[in-house]
Amino acid sequence: MTKPSAIVTPNTWAFLRDPMITPTGFREYDARWKYPEEINLPGITALGFGLGTQMRRRGIDPVIAVGNDYRDYSLSIKNALIVGLIQAGIQVKDIGPALSPMAYFSQFHLDVPAVAMVTASHNPNGWTGVKMGFDRPLTHGPDEMSELRDIVLNGDGEARPGGGYEFIDGVQEAYLEDLVGDFKMTRPLKVVCAAGNGTAAAFAPELFRRIGVEVVESHTTLDYTFPHYNPNPEAMEMLHDMAASVKASGADLALGFDGDGDRCGVVDDEGEEIFADKVGVIMARDLSKLYPNATFVADVKSTGLFASDPELQANGVTADYWKTGHSHMKRRVKEIGALAGFEKSGHYFLAEPIGRGYDCGMRVAVEICKLMDRNPDMKMSDLRKALPKTHSTPTMSPYCADTKKYATLDRIVAKLTAKADAQELIAGRAIKEVVTVNGARVILDNGGWGLVRASSNTPNLVVVCESPESEDELRTIFADIDAVIRTEETVGEYDQTF
Repeated sequence: MTKPSAIVTPNTWAFLRDPMITPTGFREYDARWKYPEEINLPGITALGFGLGTQMRRRGIDPVIAVGNDYRDYSLSIKNALIVGLIQAGIQVKDIGPALSPMAYFSQFHLDVPAVAMVTASHNPNGWTGVKMGFDRPLTHGPDEMSELRDIVLNGDGEARPGGGYEFIDGVQEAYLEDLVGDFKMTRPLKVVCAAGNGTAAAFAPELFRRIGVEVVESHTTLDYTFPHYNPNPEAMEMLHDMAASVKASGADLALGFDGDGDRCGVVDDEGEEIFADKVGVIMARDLSKLYPNATFVADVKSTGLFASDPELQANGVTADYWKTGHSHMKRRVKEIGALAGFEKSGHYFLAEPIGRGYDCGMRVAVEICKLMDRNPDMKMSDLRKALPKTHSTPTMSPYCADTKKYATLDRIVAKLTAKADAQELIAGRAIKEVVTVNGARVILDNGGWGLVRASSNTPNLVVVCESPESEDELRTIFADIDAVIRTEETVGEYDQTF
């Protein structure tokens, strides 16, 4: 295996022949690059060769399910990946165009140990990447990604005989049937289905109809140019569009999906955007009645209500706050036997007996419809208003280069920790503790908090704040946290504020 070049130069002879890979594309729990500025097709083949070699070295049965999202270049990326996997002696089962959770489902449906899903998830066009895993329902974490990076970048792939290719038809239908099961709505429910013209457009409207939901379609025509907005239910642009559709149609709620369908966003009947961590609390309240004394995992970006909500406490819930990231969360849910995990970004990890533990926006949509069916006298806005009131920011991402963001974050964490040690105040309040499991979550004496961490898949930091008191206090918490962030010259402008 040729050792890849770290410099990618399009429109050269070498670009068509030799693997070129920017090393920063190997991230904490998946791989993502701008294509073709940061990786070329021979580089993708080198990635597949390395992934197959990693499977062989770990003694994993050499069979893998492979899928791709709907972007116009994803099929070329997948085919280049498959070439490398076959060179490493891996039997490839190609499930065709797919959502990431459909690819995860195929591991169970086809009974294969490994998966590789070609997707840039919610990143804008121009990005590509691969989500992969060996131990279902888990995906690669930092250890596996470091091992894979070293194999690929050092040119340590090992050619083996026995590789092959098979196209597997029918997985999409099996996935939809699995999601529906024997459930049918018993109350009327009108839902705006927002797909942002992404891959979920091929799944979600049909899924809702099968369970007896009246569907209001919003940008459900497949279009890889994303003419309206980038499908990302954490972005206010998409949430605002969903809210407008609810108000125009009189729908009971809106459910929106990201580019590869592993996340779900919610807007209620009043057009209020409910951030996914609050939706998680609503779901946890409902599920903890069915499964008392359950454990729920929440990521460090999520609301403090998982630990403080009186209804969850009355139902014997144990709350566990953990690292942000789909691989970290999946692993934590499995390790501690949690019923579910909730991430502010809209990833939900519903374990047995509800789901299989992987993040699936379609499964969440069905479970939200079931929740509404179990509460026939309640609107989604009623469920939102029943929660203790807190004020929170959207997820905000100031620019910070991939090569600098972790060192920058380390300095910010040190400064915030020093403020706590010096008994300095944030928003006029004492700092109760600084949780550093994933960046720094600065918790105040009234339960308010501010978080700074590094994005795992884009050149950004991530900032989220929450106040149990008021919008004014929320703004002050953010201003005080941002003042520390602004001491670092490597940090640029925010993608969105509030």
